[in-house]
Amino acid sequence: MHSPPHSPPPSSHTGRLLLGTGVVCASLSAVLTVLVTVRWSPLMSLDGTVAKTLHRAAVTEPGLVHVNRVLTDWVWDPWTMRALTAVVVVTLWCRGARPLAVWVAATSALATLLQQGLKAAVGRERPQWPDPVDSAHYAAFPSGHAMTAMVTCGLLLWLLRLYGTAPLLWWTALAVAVVSVVGVAVTRLYLGVHWLTDVLGGLLLGAAVAALSAAGYAARRAVGGERAPL
Repeated sequence: MHSPPHSPPPSSHTGRLLLGTGVVCASLSAVLTVLVTVRWSPLMSLDGTVAKTLHRAAVTEPGLVHVNRVLTDWVWDPWTMRALTAVVVVTLWCRGARPLAVWVAATSALATLLQQGLKAAVGRERPQWPDPVDSAHYAAFPSGHAMTAMVTCGLLLWLLRLYGTAPLLWWTALAVAVVSVVGVAVTRLYLGVHWLTDVLGGLLLGAAVAALSAAGYAARRAVGGERAPL
């Protein structure tokens, strides 16, 4: 990762945009969490309809189920995402950007703690099927796969922007991130281990964590007048 050695602190506009995005996503996540907790009927009905429709399709397509299981268990698994984050953290540390490395590692750890705490607090059961095509453990809301993918992809895209990456690399990374986030959401629903609102909750909360973390780092640099990391 490289950036111009004298690049100025991020603009206040960028910081405000990140903060606004984080606040909006956090607010929507909070509203969704309340509606799921009180089991708001229209939302529960939507969850049930989507889950049943996808499960009926999945049980007739074992080949497609296998592909989705490989993707969700290996490519987009939370531990795969955390390993990717760890590689980035080590790279930043070795290149001398140690405050940034600690910031990214702390954000990833906080996201995991927040995810597990919310799962325990809401205690939502996963979909139950007489003929399941996959299984999962722990509470359903929010989706850990979706949240971890969103946090990881969000942080990596932010780092690429922070380092002023070339346009081609940026757009390629953005495309991969979008495919990953959408893909992990679809696989969890198709395999029948999450409700639609579990996945949506994970995406919103993950986006909130990533955006607020980036906004916090931007504010720290702006106050300190720091240069961009080399």
